[in-house]
Amino acid sequence: MAEAERIIGTPDIPETAGPEPERSGPDADVTAADTSADPTAAESGEGGDEDAPKPKGRRRIAVLFAVAVVAYALDLVSKMIVVAKLEHHEPIDILGEWLRFNAIRNAGAAFGFGEAFTIIFTCIAAGVIVVIARLARKLYSLPWAIALGLLLGGALGNLTDRIFRAPGVFEGAVVDFIAPKGFAVFNLADSAIVCGGILIVLLSFRGLDPDGTVHKD
Repeated sequence: MAEAERIIGTPDIPETAGPEPERSGPDADVTAADTSADPTAAESGEGGDEDAPKPKGRRRIAVLFAVAVVAYALDLVSKMIVVAKLEHHEPIDILGEWLRFNAIRNAGAAFGFGEAFTIIFTCIAAGVIVVIARLARKLYSLPWAIALGLLLGGALGNLTDRIFRAPGVFEGAVVDFIAPKGFAVFNLADSAIVCGGILIVLLSFRGLDPDGTVHKD
């Protein structure tokens, strides 16, 4: 019997117990790297440059500057028309005595306040522009993009007047022409600033931050 088993041979039976023999060399490094990698990180794209702007963030920045350009262009064109056609002329009634166009020069802040602090208001407008530009890098909310775009366009509109109009650089008088009954005369830049400010207040009450996160107190 023993002789028959020697001639036929016994089949190789894999070991059912015991650890797998350790590997050495390059194959071992590859295996270790594969087992330690996080598959979810590879799928989600983590591990890259955290400071790189996301595509969604870039779209929000584009919306911000698009709104700012439109607001600034409308304000600039309207002031050019008012200076050319309305200044030194009689006011034009739009809705009777309730709304009229009346060109004036305003050395103060919005709606004619603080005429003795022209330079201070100029510096504030420049500071607002810098803050908005810095905040845009972390902007992921569409409503905030619209609000900041209105603020930026309005601030640029009035700042342009303060730099380039008489009586001098940083002391220029802003062109105002929208005159509702019983209210101060203002312009489209003032309107954009006020609308942007109101929208920011509403977003803050709703707990929406510029980065898109929502929090509740």
